[in-house]
Amino acid sequence: MWARRDLGVWSIPKGEYEPDEDPLTVARREFEEEIGRPPPDGRVEDLGEIRQRAGKRVRAWAIRGDVDVSEVTSNTCEIEWPPRSGKKLEIPEIDRAEWFGVEAAREKIVPAQAALIDELLERLSA
Repeated sequence: MWARRDLGVWSIPKGEYEPDEDPLTVARREFEEEIGRPPPDGRVEDLGEIRQRAGKRVRAWAIRGDVDVSEVTSNTCEIEWPPRSGKKLEIPEIDRAEWFGVEAAREKIVPAQAALIDELLERLSA
């Protein structure tokens, strides 16, 4: 589905949480499920929440650390493919992970999530 798309479609690891769940705990769980290892230990910076074009809210945190993206092992999810076909397909939740410089990251990430990059840069320069 995403094989031929690159700009404006990359995303941070994320998932939905219930009102009674701690968002940071869920974020740590989603990171581990999607990347295949727990997030690094360290001080957590809350980068706030953004709203994507379709209305989905995404809250993000940053932790300084080293993650080898060449060893990503994602969990799987089930999708209907082709759309509206009734056929189910099990696929990895993410197909790969990469590190980018700031400008490349802004081009590749889902547009609304670029605000999270800006927030991180602001905190790093403070």
